[in-house]
Amino acid sequence: MAVFFFLIGLELKREMLEGKLKNPRDVVLPGMAAVGGMILPAFVFVALNWSSPANLGGWAIPAATDIAFALGILALLGTRAPASLKVFLLTLAILDDLGAIVIIALFYTAELKIDYLMLAAIPLAGLLWLNWKGAHRIAPALLLGTIMWFLVLKSGVHATLAGVVTAFTIPLTDKFGKSPLHSLEHGLSPYVLYMIVPIFAFANAGVVLTGLSLSDIFAPLPLGIALGLIVGKQLGVFGMTWAMVKLGFARLPHGASWMHIYGIACLAGIGFTMSLFIGSLSFADPAQMNAVRLGVLSGSLVSAILGYGVLILAARREAAPAAA
Repeated sequence: MAVFFFLIGLELKREMLEGKLKNPRDVVLPGMAAVGGMILPAFVFVALNWSSPANLGGWAIPAATDIAFALGILALLGTRAPASLKVFLLTLAILDDLGAIVIIALFYTAELKIDYLMLAAIPLAGLLWLNWKGAHRIAPALLLGTIMWFLVLKSGVHATLAGVVTAFTIPLTDKFGKSPLHSLEHGLSPYVLYMIVPIFAFANAGVVLTGLSLSDIFAPLPLGIALGLIVGKQLGVFGMTWAMVKLGFARLPHGASWMHIYGIACLAGIGFTMSLFIGSLSFADPAQMNAVRLGVLSGSLVSAILGYGVLILAARREAAPAAA
């Protein structure tokens, strides 16, 4: 998954330098929506698991949004949804990923070994020097990034952080005017999207149904995750967006209605890959992980269906006056 987070880091740097995150004013509304969409699901999860201390380590599981699946559902609507919604959801999901990276770094770090962390500063210095020089060749940066990944792993800090840091040192433009970052991002995307993520999902998404009863589905751990994704995400994303607009700090995306925003808030509840990954960091017990999978899959499925249904309804309501 370090490669997955390396790609996320490349996307984040590109968006910050020349994309959706370049203009701070364009980040305010989806940024605050992302914050609400991380805090409220965690509160829902903790509230439902407060009497089960062994489960509380999974509080961050429903805080994540799977950017690929959420955008995939939105893409099914084609031109029936305003183009600004894709930008809003993409920015929200990117910032959500950034939040997940910070959460992993801060709360899922094992016993810290300062000596390895200090050694990791050596390849990091080399990466920063290559970036400053506008190095054209990618191989030296990848080699240094791999060394840093190993040292960070040994330090106790989760190694996915090394993938993101390495990505941020890849030059956007080299000394020849070409873009190593774009080349690497385009080259890696098919392997991550069609190989790494499916393999991870296949290995981690399977729910053991043997002996599963209705009471297991409503146990605190899977219920907390599912309702965190379904209810917490909706309340957090929609509620924060509503507050920012009503207080005059931001405006709705161009051509979007409140029903569109509610549909996006539902889609933000598709956790899947990111939620499963955080779940694997939270629990080692197979029984708990089975409950995590059950909660993530059920919550993500309901969120996807709700989001798509709401956005279709919004499109039909807009089409009705035009037809009349």
